[in-house]
Amino acid sequence: MAFNLIIGNESFTPAQLQQQHVAEQEMWQPYQHAALTFVQQWLNNQQAFTVHTSGSTGKPKPIAVSRSRMQASARLTLQALQLTAGTPALLCINPAYIGGKMMLVRAMEGGLPIRLLSPEANPLKQLPVAEQPLFTALVPLQLEAILQDMPSLKILNQMKSAIIGGAAVSPALEEKTQLVHAPLYSTYGMTETVSHIALRQINGPGRKDYFTVLPGIQISTDGRGCLVINGPVVEEEVVTNDIVELLDENSFRWLGRIDNIVNTGGVKVQAEQLEAVAMVCLREQGHGRRVLAGGLPDEKLGQKVVLLLEGEPLMAESVAVLLQCLTASLPKYWAPKEILYVSNFVESDNGKIKRKETWARL
Repeated sequence: MAFNLIIGNESFTPAQLQQQHVAEQEMWQPYQHAALTFVQQWLNNQQAFTVHTSGSTGKPKPIAVSRSRMQASARLTLQALQLTAGTPALLCINPAYIGGKMMLVRAMEGGLPIRLLSPEANPLKQLPVAEQPLFTALVPLQLEAILQDMPSLKILNQMKSAIIGGAAVSPALEEKTQLVHAPLYSTYGMTETVSHIALRQINGPGRKDYFTVLPGIQISTDGRGCLVINGPVVEEEVVTNDIVELLDENSFRWLGRIDNIVNTGGVKVQAEQLEAVAMVCLREQGHGRRVLAGGLPDEKLGQKVVLLLEGEPLMAESVAVLLQCLTASLPKYWAPKEILYVSNFVESDNGKIKRKETWARL
């Protein structure tokens, strides 16, 4: 079966999609326009595309990505997940970003019929009755909403696989995914690597605590312990700011961003690892909170470790239990000296927490 793009009750073949007027119709929503325009450019053999970084660690910037790199990335994912021609796919993330564009490239390169849906919190509610996609990409917010709706969960359970990207999968959400029968994969990647270069199954018997790179991707670390990426999906070697533990030439554990290390009295605290433990401690008390760890100036320590919670302040008893759990679970001197609160974390358009902007709300 060849690629076709399904919007509402219409199924467009490549020949129909190449007609300029299709993308220009006023009836289409912005996300539909974005998808149709990109597909037309691809089918017309455009060789380079401009995409923008997410802006989660700074101001979004434009990046030129070649057709050959996008093709290489798509083929590696199709191979890794054993997606064959005719497998029905679903695009329900924003096609304006690299993740959405790459879903379209995978469909075109792999001969997958792909339905386009609005990138809402629970896109599966929009599916026509009895339609069953077998592959999709979701952001964590969408996965959370799907898990709370039984009909949507039933659809997800019958998929061959789903990839979760755009933002990190929290420990609490990962535990909830153990209810899902279909294999779910957390992705590691960035705009510069043309979507993901590694996958980590987060549920079921294949669940892992480490990422495995796609075929043909080479990884190493630099002198800081940060991941270095080579392979057909990058124009040149990509040196990241992600601290990792290399397990072998094909796998690694992600530990956190080097710019999120708090140096407190000479002790280096990795913010993401503290956050993961904090969310587990909060969940044990029945608090489903998002948290951020960071450092604030301190005369004695240089920086003191601070934990920022989203939402209303906890009761004093809950704070005491949280601090006790953190002290017992973390390395010495890692426990926060102070707990602060902010009503809402600042997010990018695709759901990533913007750390600097969130801390600036204090």
